[in-house]
Amino acid sequence: MSAKNMDAQGRWRNKVVAFRVSPEEDARIESAVRISGLTKQDYITKRLMDMEVVVQGNPRVFRGLKLEMRRIAEELARIHSGEKVPEDLLIELQMILKVMDGMKEDSD
Repeated sequence: MSAKNMDAQGRWRNKVVAFRVSPEEDARIESAVRISGLTKQDYITKRLMDMEVVVQGNPRVFRGLKLEMRRIAEELARIHSGEKVPEDLLIELQMILKVMDGMKEDSD
């Protein structure tokens, strides 16, 4: 049994929620978590409760963006000209651009 944790509102987090995903779904979740700068638990909890995920620029977010952009660049370089870009790659690019656009607004 896992240890109890207290959240920011003083509630005990002692329930475990687990579910299975495909390798592709896992990769997409991991990518979103890296870009968000949140822990996986916080990211999934916010998304499941239909709460807005606000990305605050910090070293963890910048590192996540850098890793994801490098991975996407490698994937795009691998795709031969004329081939269709996979939809999941386009979705990840849109997510990254949305985060970066929000970071640009914060600095203005």
